[in-house]
Amino acid sequence: MQHAVRSRAAIRTGLTPVPRPRTPGVTSLIDADALRVLHRAARGLLDDLPDLTDRLMALLQEQEPAYRAAVAQDPTATWQEAHRSLRHSVTSLLDPRGTRDAARRCSWRIGAARAEQGLPLDALLHAFRLGGSLVWQRLIEETSRAAPEDVRLLVHVAADVWDFVDEHCTLVADAYRQTEWRIGRRRENRARLLAAGLLDGTGRIADLPEAARVLDLPEQGRYVVVAVTGVPPGRSDAARAAAVPPGSRVHWHAGPGTDYGIVLVGAPEAPTDPGPTGAQPHAPVPGLRIGVGIPVDGLACVGDARRLADTALEICPASGGAVRLADQLPAALVVSSPELGSTLAERVLGPLLRLEPADREVLLDTLTTWLECDGSAQRAGERLYCHRNTVLNRLRRCEQLTGRSLARPADVVEFSLALTARRVLPD
Repeated sequence: MQHAVRSRAAIRTGLTPVPRPRTPGVTSLIDADALRVLHRAARGLLDDLPDLTDRLMALLQEQEPAYRAAVAQDPTATWQEAHRSLRHSVTSLLDPRGTRDAARRCSWRIGAARAEQGLPLDALLHAFRLGGSLVWQRLIEETSRAAPEDVRLLVHVAADVWDFVDEHCTLVADAYRQTEWRIGRRRENRARLLAAGLLDGTGRIADLPEAARVLDLPEQGRYVVVAVTGVPPGRSDAARAAAVPPGSRVHWHAGPGTDYGIVLVGAPEAPTDPGPTGAQPHAPVPGLRIGVGIPVDGLACVGDARRLADTALEICPASGGAVRLADQLPAALVVSSPELGSTLAERVLGPLLRLEPADREVLLDTLTTWLECDGSAQRAGERLYCHRNTVLNRLRRCEQLTGRSLARPADVVEFSLALTARRVLPD
């Protein structure tokens, strides 16, 4: 039987109003007479249960759009469900104790099944109340037909009838919500498994259509992965908002130490893509580290995008910050092969690194600043608060100690990569 959350006063069925409260001071004799009248009418309803089911189906199709769709999809199953529920309702009037467990199991199964099918809960509860109203109406009609003078006795059992309806509405709602929760958990777990497979590169090609549907992302699209770590407790939403601007289409996957966002950034034919929306990511709190990879084409390549995001994350300072890999390709080359990077740093900068700390830092800082200023001693001096000739003297000393010339492009490249390795690789 199927019903929805609406008050009985809102049910416009033309049924006889139902007296809910039990009349106080009813004698045991009156109770016995009322039960006799109730049982006689209930037995009549059992003999006419198919017609009662047809009437309920008509009411449901008239008043509940959700049930019109259910009937159109599978009329036989919907009719049988209503018939079973009505049969348990009527037999419970004849033998409440003997049929209680079976009736409860029936209502529970209906609630769980309708949750699986996605029928709205308010429609389901309305259907149960419609069924209760219909049973009460037919009890009155049957008694009026067989013994009109006994109709007044039914008022003494009205509360019992509606207590049964209320109990089963509660059962149905509990079954529905528990099933809905389990469905939600299954969907979350499946989404997590699919996202993990994409990010790890272990997902099957055959699972891509399901992944696209479950994660609400197109199978063919341009994606970048954003890696976020160092998130303070309770600041997960703020950290993710800092990494991916509002309005981006993204699925977040929480890892043991790092959260990954799979971000749709554009159409496959886009030749380049600066990031999720073109906005520079930023770290809103100290210690938060954000790495933005390079875009790839299609969900099948999300594993490659995740590795690129991890590379960007490795370049981030331990104190916090945000790095877009496309802006740090030399550093990416170094962290991708840390052994070679360390070897290069030692080979190029070794003589400088073995100087006294104060002397070493002055020369390395000057060399770094000069490179950042595109080889301008004047601008480097302004930034270092010294004369350009001082900058040039320090640079000549770097050349003498390393045996390399800043006039040779190949040596300049080695200096730049070696300084990058020293900056991004752990000591």
